[in-house]
Amino acid sequence: MKIAVSSQNRKTVTGHAGRTRRFSIWDVKPDAEPIQGEWIDLPKELAFHEFHSDGPHPIDGVDVLIVGGAGPGFVRRLAARGVTVVQTRETDPAKAVRDYLAGTLAPAAEHDDHHGHSP
Repeated sequence: MKIAVSSQNRKTVTGHAGRTRRFSIWDVKPDAEPIQGEWIDLPKELAFHEFHSDGPHPIDGVDVLIVGGAGPGFVRRLAARGVTVVQTRETDPAKAVRDYLAGTLAPAAEHDDHHGHSP
């Protein structure tokens, strides 16, 4: 399983997922601690706010994307690519991944939706 975490500053889980251009990729193997692997650094035109193609995208192949906040359109677009978007108020990427795997990840507060949409 591969889990991506939006982290524009490379330190914390960040919101505005559609505009995020940096994602840490975590490799998850059964009965092992998740390992942070590569980083995806997207050019501006591949941030999902700008990218409106059904063609290949660097985030393809990720199973889960953990974000600090995202609108429903972003969630739908990623679901169409086979990626489950999980929103959280947790700010530590490693803890967010571990908590997600344990089923204890704190959900994002409703006001964390930065797009003015209802969740």
